Amino acid sequence: MTDYFEQAEIVRSRRRTLALEIRPDGRLIVRAPTGLPERRIRQFVSERTDWITAHLQKVAASVAEAQAAGRFTPEEKAAMKRQAKAVIPERVRVFAPQVGVAAGRISIRTQRTRWGSCSRAGNLSFNALLTQTPPEVLDAIVVHELCHIRHMNHSAEFYREVRRVMPDYDRRMRWLRQHGAALMRRMEEDDLK
Repeated sequence: MTDYFEQAEIVRSRRRTLALEIRPDGRLIVRAPTGLPERRIRQFVSERTDWITAHLQKVAASVAEAQAAGRFTPEEKAAMKRQAKAVIPERVRVFAPQVGVAAGRISIRTQRTRWGSCSRAGNLSFNALLTQTPPEVLDAIVVHELCHIRHMNHSAEFYREVRRVMPDYDRRMRWLRQHGAALMRRMEEDDLK
């Protein structure tokens, strides 16, 4: 049995609870309260060995999927961005009235960490990689970000609003959970802009 505690990076802060995080690069992060004894952290990690193993296997699968597909070329990335600028604002126009909000500025970026974001001013940012997902997934991200104009959090109310507009949101997001990490891995490090 693997001793994941020995591999983990322990990050202590003024938090009250323990939490595990598997980074996209496969690093295991344990977030712990400042004064918590090491033995308690070790026990926490040990009790979650199956969860850690399963998530590390998902990371390995996404790495293999990305390697099989290869990195996006600069030409492919430019084409994605052009396509996203043509498609995504139109999808925002379709769904904004259904959510009952008005979007601010819309920007398109190539990123390796986010599919979209919403500022407090209602400005939306979307990842050009969404053009590589099924259209229903792109629409789910558009609705997700539009709902953030109403709720700047991931509360129960936020998800009620998302599912009101898009009842099959969870089904649509399943594709992204299965393939999204591999898709993002196909971007180069210098694309973080």
